[in-house]
Parts: sequence; structure tokens; C-alpha cells
Amino acid sequence: MPRRAVFLTSNGLWAHEHGGDHVLRAERLRRTVELLQAYGAFAAPNVQVVEPRPAREAELALFHTPEYVEVVRHLSDGDLSLPYWDYGFGPGDNPVFSGMYESEGLKVGSALVGARMLIDGDCDVAFSFGGGLHHAGPAEASGFCVFNDAVVVLRWLQARGLRVAYVDIDVHHGDGVQWAFFDSDRVLAISLHQDGRTLFPGTGSVGEIGRETGVGYNVNVPLPRLTDDQAYLYAFDALVPPLLDRFRPDLVVTQLGVDTHFLDPLADLMLTTAGHAALFERLGQLAPRWLALGGGGYNIDVVPRSWTLAFGVMSGQRFADAIPASFRTRYGSEWLHDRIGPDLGEEERRAVRKRVDAVVASVRERHGLA
Repeated sequence: MPRRAVFLTSNGLWAHEHGGDHVLRAERLRRTVELLQAYGAFAAPNVQVVEPRPAREAELALFHTPEYVEVVRHLSDGDLSLPYWDYGFGPGDNPVFSGMYESEGLKVGSALVGARMLIDGDCDVAFSFGGGLHHAGPAEASGFCVFNDAVVVLRWLQARGLRVAYVDIDVHHGDGVQWAFFDSDRVLAISLHQDGRTLFPGTGSVGEIGRETGVGYNVNVPLPRLTDDQAYLYAFDALVPPLLDRFRPDLVVTQLGVDTHFLDPLADLMLTTAGHAALFERLGQLAPRWLALGGGGYNIDVVPRSWTLAFGVMSGQRFADAIPASFRTRYGSEWLHDRIGPDLGEEERRAVRKRVDAVVASVRERHGLA
């Protein structure tokens, strides 16, 4: 029997842009909805489309300082008299843009609506695809992230006595989530990402395992450049199932960044849509109740395809590989799955696998899985 799946979406999620030639394009969200609509995904009897609400100030305060929330509100309204650079804003990654308080607050509210529906028994899986903004700090924008919906919803669930696991498959380390729960044994935080020595934010080493009561509850799997589907899935299978089995969460929150794809312009992992689909399947099998957040992904053709595959897994639907004509004629995407893969030689694959083996062995030793 397919899971009862909720998809959280609103035009407000893509109503405001970072502006200019910023790589985080809100269009990727709109295209994802359009592709799912083209497939008829929302017509399935077990699927419910829900419009989220903005996060309340008290909810944002579960992680963010009141001062920071107020600064974001003023900047969003065009008041640039504040020292915005003190809060991580400025030219580059985190520009000030009109409407950011509304759009980013809506992403937090979306995660909270999904979490509420899960714990109330109204669904089995909820996809808050606009979120996954795992870099923001308590009083600082970082890595394109203004409010950290992942931390807010994890704290909200934690406050209700739930044991929650967080699994982050974005190519960038989930640093904001790590530091928020570094001394907690109530949230198991697992991040698989490109090694921070070669990519922003520069954190996420195997040795960052937590502190005080949180020791052992923060797990990092830093993968080398050129890690492909086979090597990534090996690392995932070797580590994530036994960690979750030992922790026994009541609910799993995942961050489904798809910037691990070999065509993504910002990173150097070599996954394909087949690898993404395999990861989504595994996460679905491991999660008793599943709140999925979006995340990174900067190739405008890849993101809608991969997240359509994700929601197919969540809702128990299999979509034809040929993309419906209504979407194809507008955007040019022909196939749901990649028709080409990364150009890696056998020698490169062997060298990468050897390094992945070493990372897995180190994580096993650090976390008592050896």
C-alpha cells in the first residue's frame, strides 16, 4: 500500500529571487511543480497538495535570534541603513533581496506544516521541497540560506519528545545543523558530502563527532571529488542503515540536495539521476515517518527531474522515462533519467573507491561500527 504523501507548495516559494545572475534560481522550484503536474503526480489518491503558511516569529526563534529575525525583516523591506554585512549579507552568496523575509519564512513554515501533519497522523511522508537551507546560523545568513528550516523543524520535533534522525545528502556539509545539535543526544545528524577541504563550507570532517552528551551523535562522511553512484551508495549502505538502526528514530528528516549530480556547476561529485533515485529508495525504506526537505541543486534541468523521482518514491508512483510533451516543449528536457553519465576512467574510479573505503573505515571506527 503506498504511503500517504503530502507535497507542500505555494507560488510564494518562487515569488522572490536572489537577483541578478545568482546561481540559486527560484525557477527550479516552479519547474519541479510543473513537471510533477505534467506527470499527473498530484492526482494520485494517496497524494495531498498542501499550501504552507509562513513561520511565526516564535517558531523562527527556536533557532534564530530575535535581533536577526528583525534585521531580515527590515532588509526585506528595503531598509539598508542596518549593518547588513554583520549578519552575513552582501554582494555574492547572500545578497539582500526584496521579499526575502516572506519567501524564506514560508520555507520554514512549510517544514513545520509537514512535521505537524506527520505527528498528527495525517500523512506518512511530507516533501517540503523549497527548504533544506542547512547553512544559516542563529544570527547569520550563509551559503544562500537566510533561515535554517532544518534546525527549526528539528528543534520543534525535539521539543515534542521525539527522537529524530537527520540525514543530509547535499553535496555541501550541513554545518548549520551540525553546530545546532553538536552537544545533543536527541538528534542524530548524519551528513554525506564532498570533502570540506575541496568545497564550501570547509567543515564536516570525520573527527567532528559532537561534544559532551552529543559525542557520537554527529556523523560526517566526507567524500572525495569524483565519487560516483557506486562508491556513494557503498558508503551510504555501509554507514546509514546501522546508524539509524542503533538510534531507532521516531521520525527521519532528510535534506535532499541534488547538487551531487555530475552536471552541477558548483561541486565535483559524479552522481546521476539513477544514483539519486537509489538514494531516495533507501531513505524511504529506512524512515518510519519521513519529512523530506529540498536543498541544493544548481543545474536547472537536473533539479526538477531528480525531485520528481524523489516524490515518485515518496508517493509510490513510477513515471514514464519520456518526459510529457507539455513540459518537454517548454523546457527541452526529454528524459526523466540521464542519457549520459560522467566521463570517468576505470583507473579514476578505482582510486576514488580506495579513498571512499578509507573514509568508511574511519567513520566506522569513530562511531563504533567496526
